[in-house]
Amino acid sequence: MSKKILLVSLLISMVCSAFVFAAVKGPISDIVYFNVRMKEEIALKDTAEGMTDIFMWGVSGPTIFGLDQVTREKLELYPVPSGSWSLLMNPVPNEAPYTVEVGGKEVFNAFAIKDIRFAMNFLINRQFAVDEILGGAGFPAYTMATQGQPGTYRYNLLATKFGFTAEGNETLAIEEITKAMEAAAALPQNSGKLIKKTDGFWYFNDEPVTIKFIIRVDDPNGRLILGEYVSNQIEKAGIKVEKLLWDRSRAGITVYGGSDPKDLVWQMYTEGWGAGATRAFWEHIVAQMYAPWYGYMPGNQVEGFWNYAQDEIDEVTLKAFTGNFLTEEEYWELALRGLELGLEEAVRIYVANQEDFYTANKSRFVDRFAYGLGDGLNEWSIKTAQTHDGVLFVTLFSAMGSLFMDAWDPIGTNGFSSVYSNAIAGNLYDPSMFESPASAIQTPLRAIPLEVDTKVMRDEDGEVVGAFEVPPNAINYDPESKSWVEVGEGHKAMSMATYSFTFGNFHHGQPTTIADFMYAHGFVNEWTTKNSEDDLRYEQGYASKLKDAQDTLIGWVIHPDNTITVYFNYNFPASKERVAGWAAPGIGVSASGQAVGCAWEIIEALALLVTEGSQSGTTYAITRDPAVTEVDVLSPSCVRDVKAKLNDMINSKHIPDYIKGYVTEEEALARYHAAISFIDRYGHAYISNGPFYLSKFDTSSNFAELRAFRDPTYPYEKTYWKEYLRAIRLRIDNLDVPALSTFGMDINVMIDVSEVLYPADIAIPATKGSVVVTFITDEAEFSFDAEFLGNGLFEAVVPASALEGLPAGSYNIMAIASLEGAVPASASVQVILY
Repeated sequence: MSKKILLVSLLISMVCSAFVFAAVKGPISDIVYFNVRMKEEIALKDTAEGMTDIFMWGVSGPTIFGLDQVTREKLELYPVPSGSWSLLMNPVPNEAPYTVEVGGKEVFNAFAIKDIRFAMNFLINRQFAVDEILGGAGFPAYTMATQGQPGTYRYNLLATKFGFTAEGNETLAIEEITKAMEAAAALPQNSGKLIKKTDGFWYFNDEPVTIKFIIRVDDPNGRLILGEYVSNQIEKAGIKVEKLLWDRSRAGITVYGGSDPKDLVWQMYTEGWGAGATRAFWEHIVAQMYAPWYGYMPGNQVEGFWNYAQDEIDEVTLKAFTGNFLTEEEYWELALRGLELGLEEAVRIYVANQEDFYTANKSRFVDRFAYGLGDGLNEWSIKTAQTHDGVLFVTLFSAMGSLFMDAWDPIGTNGFSSVYSNAIAGNLYDPSMFESPASAIQTPLRAIPLEVDTKVMRDEDGEVVGAFEVPPNAINYDPESKSWVEVGEGHKAMSMATYSFTFGNFHHGQPTTIADFMYAHGFVNEWTTKNSEDDLRYEQGYASKLKDAQDTLIGWVIHPDNTITVYFNYNFPASKERVAGWAAPGIGVSASGQAVGCAWEIIEALALLVTEGSQSGTTYAITRDPAVTEVDVLSPSCVRDVKAKLNDMINSKHIPDYIKGYVTEEEALARYHAAISFIDRYGHAYISNGPFYLSKFDTSSNFAELRAFRDPTYPYEKTYWKEYLRAIRLRIDNLDVPALSTFGMDINVMIDVSEVLYPADIAIPATKGSVVVTFITDEAEFSFDAEFLGNGLFEAVVPASALEGLPAGSYNIMAIASLEGAVPASASVQVILY
């Protein structure tokens, strides 16, 4: 009998223990430590030997394959085509006679000539960069769309229409540059000033025409070599190059808003990009990389600077970005036209996509963790990584040895501008919705779409308009009256969505409420609207980045059950999830484009530092400007001023305009007191809502400690996302097409497809699914369904009749594999018809 009682007791104990474990809220890991290494090879060795668990940095093929076999066998590899290189050119003044006055002297800028910028596409040999610099671990790039990611083939197809090739055409490029320089020299304003001398170089007012080329010295195995190669190529065309070998911090500050382009501090920069996310759609990246309004082009929309302008790019990319189209076909017309113009303008040209290799110590983990199929290790890797002891060590690479290079500014465009700040901060914040690292589909996190619908039509002028009647009692924040007002009669919207919310507490213990969302929406309305010439609550760069999207939000209806219905002008026929993600209320106000969000009382204190001044006398701004100090919730001096401002807010019983009538005085004061207590305890003011909080950091020793937020109000249990993100992805292992085909004959296409369990990376031959093969010409696309033959093999036939009338030459064949519930795959090859 006693044995039975003991057994029953043991079973009860086990069940209770399992229940307690299942109920634990927050992430899997209890503690995460971030540090940095100054050499990739040392970080890889540390990872292999268990001195760190994850090397959260994509290394090149030559680096990873240069390791000895014993070291490689200790590493779990996550290969991802996530990195890219581009060349950004300063085109000031972007018009004839191509000169600017710098320090009282007239200076000629060769990159002000569009034909010279465009010729750079042919002057550089992209295949050289891939083979000799990346060791073959990558591929030539011509656009912002990373090859191999979903939805990119139409963008990259444009490159072939422009005649771009991997090897380039050095002879043609030099001829075109020479013709452009000769035409510039023939202008009356440049007559006798711009000449080519017998040494083969061009001179302006007896000084060599020179390109100031910022080259990243802290990327010695990559962009430093690329910069040297490109410099040599430019000098072959008779233009001198002044090589500015700068590190990331100096280069980034100078190029991205820290200097006026007309001062010609720089004329070219070796850019390096992480993919940022796994993407299903790319129109916003067209805007980011080519459209002036987005703020990533020379001038960065900084007020008072010379800013690159191209009205048609702005027009078509804004329409694509804000959903101002009726059909999916129109969407593609707008997005592709934006890219076409960007390629023609050639202010930013792409060089290569990198196959990056992320690594983890094999023995430290229970299994593989989530990662972005298009961007590598990210915050979801940290949130789903399961070590045997609940402690996670993460290392990043920085040639400068710094984790803290940029301001932790949760408002402005320049905040969180490095991979280092985002690697840490991405784990501290929960956005309303996020793009799945596997499928790239918008996924609910804190805002749960209950109903989403879209109704659009064309009006008599041919403009796309909404057909939803907006209730007159819907409200929006009015910056002029500084209050929430009813929108009134006569408004229509393209879409509506109703959301419920997983609220929970912030890291300082205060609850999230509807007022948090109202504050964020009102704040963005206010700071993107210029009510007067001396409006202190307006910043041009901030408005440039956010206003167009913000203006699509017409009104909210807040229901008694704490759900919100939003009426808005956004249309995206291809994805209802994307429509839902567009308008989901949240706490973030950042214009950085990063996953950043703070409690409203911290944002309000920072805003008041800008508009009212600070206790220390420091002049603050939400932008990077040498004349002022950018707000920074980690900077000790700024944090002291934030704390002082919070005390002022307590003394004045301050309630922000955006939430007057929606929070009580007692609730506001409780938030201020809780924020001050948090600052006193942790030494910073990044108070957010995510699964981790920043418990310790040291900017001198470059160390950060994150602890799990185990508050019982946190909405998700520790293994929830690990299970939720498991998926099946398809992989095309082989696309077999004859390299040569003659007219009058069918083209047989064989496709090998695997089903791959994500993130475990276990593959089996596909057991079902479908494959569509598309034959692509300059004028049309012809699609054919493939037949499933079994064991992962599909066969399609491009009939000879489809090829009739085509000229001889090279054509692309694309295969797209799909399976319900799985992440699709695509691949392409070329075939020569003769």
